[in-house]
Amino acid sequence: MNQKITRPAAVREGRPNPTLEDLASAAGVSRSTASRAINGGSKVSAQAQAAVDAAIVALGYTPNRAARSLVTRRTGSVALVIPEPDARVMMDPYFAAVITGVNQSLRDTDLQLVLLMSRAGDDSSRTLRYLRGGHVDGAIVVSHHRADDWVESLASTGLPTVFIGRPWDGKSGLPFVDLDNFEGGRLAARHLAGIGRTRLGTVAGPSDMTAAVDRLEGWMQGLKEAGLQPGPVVYGDFTTAGGADAARSLLARAPELDGVFAASDLMALGVVDLVRGMKRRVPEDVAVVGFDNHAILSADGLGLTTVAHPVAEMAAAAGRLLVNAIENQGQQLEPVIYPAELVVRGSTSG
Repeated sequence: MNQKITRPAAVREGRPNPTLEDLASAAGVSRSTASRAINGGSKVSAQAQAAVDAAIVALGYTPNRAARSLVTRRTGSVALVIPEPDARVMMDPYFAAVITGVNQSLRDTDLQLVLLMSRAGDDSSRTLRYLRGGHVDGAIVVSHHRADDWVESLASTGLPTVFIGRPWDGKSGLPFVDLDNFEGGRLAARHLAGIGRTRLGTVAGPSDMTAAVDRLEGWMQGLKEAGLQPGPVVYGDFTTAGGADAARSLLARAPELDGVFAASDLMALGVVDLVRGMKRRVPEDVAVVGFDNHAILSADGLGLTTVAHPVAEMAAAAGRLLVNAIENQGQQLEPVIYPAELVVRGSTSG
């Protein structure tokens, strides 16, 4: 049925923003019917819905988001919470992939993404107050640390929340998306052992993050399965500079090492730089394995052997999981775990 739309006088006279009353008048329905039609069509006949839809197009009507939120109890926004300093977020390709993936998952929805980052010296209370304040419909938390109280605080609010990475508190019931980090560390150890390296050490990630802990435990298990004694462990901070500093300490303690596993690609680049600065060759003298598969290269174009970490795909899965949690509040959602895969490149194969 073609609905003939009569533009209200106020609109014909050039008022720039048609009101809900203008829309109802143009569609030939009551204000309450027009409001229900805009907010999901509850108890609205097909004929009235079609009339309102046609009037929206004809008038160029844009719903008042604040008024709409009073009806739907939705803000139309979700938060991506990254409790890391701004500089780290801007420089690490991991976070760029996370933002890309979450945005991709929201493309076919009306939800807008709000980015919340910690500043140096901040605690979590400021961000938690914002999340509790009804500003967003849900949150995705990534790169969380043991000292952060996100799990307990967000679980108590009832705000739909999804973690990227396994939360420390596994009893909260909050859904998460993660990689099998344990298996990734295990694959790194077995690969280095398989190419004949026997004096192995690792630059582990921060001990207050579950991903780093799982990768280290998997590494130790892989060494045990290969019949090798655990080598030295030095902790880094997932940055290239931190990887170089950790490698300097590692090789000072065990200069005979012929293989190193770094728990991120950025740290692995730091290891490569440090090894070469000591006039040793990669991979001939020291083979290096990273983690993330960011496809980044060393200064001379050497590719890193690494554990694949499909960050953008995982972030998109987290976004879809959050939309599901918002639309089906109270439903128990299961974790999504991606398998680990080793990608062999030049840093272990000369």
